Amino acid sequence: MKISVCGKGGCGKSTVCMLLARHALKKGWQVLVVDADDSNTGLSRMLGFENPPTPLMSLVGGKARIKETMGHGSTLLSSSHIRIEDIPAEYMVEQNGLMLVGIGKILQALEGCACPMGVLCREFLTKLALDDHQIAMVDMEAGVEHFGRGIVEAIDTVLVVVEPSYDSMKMAEKIDELVAAMNKGIAVVLNKMSSGPIGLKMKKELAARGIKVIGDVPNDPLVAETSWEGSVLLSGIAFEAAGTILDGLLSGIADLSIRDRQI
Repeated sequence: MKISVCGKGGCGKSTVCMLLARHALKKGWQVLVVDADDSNTGLSRMLGFENPPTPLMSLVGGKARIKETMGHGSTLLSSSHIRIEDIPAEYMVEQNGLMLVGIGKILQALEGCACPMGVLCREFLTKLALDDHQIAMVDMEAGVEHFGRGIVEAIDTVLVVVEPSYDSMKMAEKIDELVAAMNKGIAVVLNKMSSGPIGLKMKKELAARGIKVIGDVPNDPLVAETSWEGSVLLSGIAFEAAGTILDGLLSGIADLSIRDRQI
């Protein structure tokens, strides 16, 4: 299964992606995390890696040569299928079954748009072939541009992270529309949730838009604490909640909203 994690900027996509990856690892899966966010640089640290891998953009010669290199040649992406074991060690970091690859980052001013990274990400995810015991978690960039680039075509399930804000709910509504047009599975989780009526109100508002919520991630102080310290989050109420959400994804709950639309 390939799961993309998306939503409004600042909603906690990387945190949710990290939590789900850790729980999938506990369940015995080999977990490949794909860093497809061209701005945020903190995912590798959150996952417990001292240094990020060399980005795949370097494998194809950078932005300037991506069209030339991807069409032919002896690169990884010239293959019809890419298995995890095919990825050169330089471009993937691994620890006890948890693996990370990165597409690329915006590194300097005036370097141009991130479109080549989108092309590379789409090609990589399309060709990525997973075994039965493997799962891929893709940390997407904020917003919906990756839908326009066709990156989500290679994804099985889109996980939308929604924080307690009107703008975040509107983003979820837009993503739901885009996913419906692509006939993909979709799941929505609420993140940074405090006790009180706000969660029920958000679920009601989302339900009115035909969007089902499969789980909540509580507003856990440990998340901010480990982020500040640069340590790995392996406990706490947010961590435990993510385990329940992953169970829902793996048991097919993510397809509920598509079945509802078809009915």
